Amino acid sequence: MDRLTEMEAFATVVDQGGFTDAAKKMGISKSAVSKHVSSLEARLGARLLNRTTRRVSPTEIGLAYYDRARRVLNDAGEADALVTSMQSAPSGLLRISVATDFGVNHLSPVLGEFLSEFPDITVNMVLNNRYVELISEGFDMAVRIGELEDSTLRARKLTETTKRMVGSPAYFEKYGRPEKIDDLNDHKLLHYSNQSNSAVWKLTAPSGEKRQVRTAGWLTVNDGQSLLNACISGLGIAYLPSFLYADALEKGLVEEAIPELPAEIQGVYAVYPPGRFTQPKVRAFIDFLAHAFVDKGPENWS
Repeated sequence: MDRLTEMEAFATVVDQGGFTDAAKKMGISKSAVSKHVSSLEARLGARLLNRTTRRVSPTEIGLAYYDRARRVLNDAGEADALVTSMQSAPSGLLRISVATDFGVNHLSPVLGEFLSEFPDITVNMVLNNRYVELISEGFDMAVRIGELEDSTLRARKLTETTKRMVGSPAYFEKYGRPEKIDDLNDHKLLHYSNQSNSAVWKLTAPSGEKRQVRTAGWLTVNDGQSLLNACISGLGIAYLPSFLYADALEKGLVEEAIPELPAEIQGVYAVYPPGRFTQPKVRAFIDFLAHAFVDKGPENWS
């Protein structure tokens, strides 16, 4: 007899407390259930059930076997569900968390194409500038930039961005251009307040030395686009990602403050909860983003 069917018959008898109810649950005859269980006991050489006229209960060995058998049956059920899920068309509500600046400038413009390609998916995109707890807050996935803090999440790298210090031509004409990192102490700096270390810029000197610049900012803003706008207006120097400043740099609205400094390269990742398989709607969106950003970054965002 089929080993898995024997295990299922035995586990169902234990779950239902008897052969009659187990037969109803499995949709087979009571005698068939009895044969499956007897075959299992004969193969194992052990009695798994105590049978009386009033009740059926597992023996000590049977109870231990039941725990393992139930896990095997659950895994088999998940495997069947996996195949069904992977063959089904992506559908349902997709909740996405993404940083405001990246979402507004680069995710929102491509959402229409995604929804046209997958009409059975509805998207709820939440823009915020904090790391959300995906599972506890009910998100299917997030797009995150930079070093990933939660190693338990699964991640797929979509592309890369760089961070550079930029300022407007008018600012450099009025205040001069810094030539080295130490010169930043004499300049007006614009800070991003949503970062816990917003008063610290991590820079790399031309020699490769890692430097941390601690200096008071003239203006602090909790939004990257507003920071870029202040920079364009000549209010100071900002340390921004290329996906935000690339267009302004190409148009000449901003310039690199110290071009000789190596740029910091950051990954752009799609992250999603761990699991044995990825939901079709999540897999579809991640594949779509990977294709949409194939020609983007690290400097090319315009």
